[in-house]
Amino acid sequence: MTAPPDDLATRGTVDAETPLAHHPAGHKDELRLWLRLLATANLIEGEVRRRLRAAFHTTLPRFDLLAQLHRAGGALTLGEISRRMMVSNGNITGLAARLEAEGLVERRVSEADRRAQWLRLTPKGRREFSRQSAAHEEWIAEIFAGLAEEERAALFRLLARAKQSAQAALAEDTA
Repeated sequence: MTAPPDDLATRGTVDAETPLAHHPAGHKDELRLWLRLLATANLIEGEVRRRLRAAFHTTLPRFDLLAQLHRAGGALTLGEISRRMMVSNGNITGLAARLEAEGLVERRVSEADRRAQWLRLTPKGRREFSRQSAAHEEWIAEIFAGLAEEERAALFRLLARAKQSAQAALAEDTA
């Protein structure tokens, strides 16, 4: 028996979802759905990481930090960046130091609170992020090019509902 040509296992990629894709008996649909979402997100993230390394000799966390500063349109404290990226302050501190050494960000001590530091993109950082984000946008469009516009819209709506469902369940759990 041969596997279908779209089966990830036939290309040497096995993830948590693939073994369950064709064996639903005994597995709840919710578990299979969660594993499919996770496998898809991991697949896309892995490719973005690979392309960032190949094209820009950078990492996804570096790109994400530059993106946070770009979206803010100004300066953010290390703590704000840490919360937005959902990583520890220590991770941000080390990353910020490397980006500062490369001239992509500037770091300032807060006048109001000497313990706090602000980061902002330098002109060089804005130019570099502009290059990287343009390529990133093209990569994501390429990855989703196999979906028709209506399919992307439907998936977007369904994922919004899934997010709402998860948020509601979490709110009930903490109440």
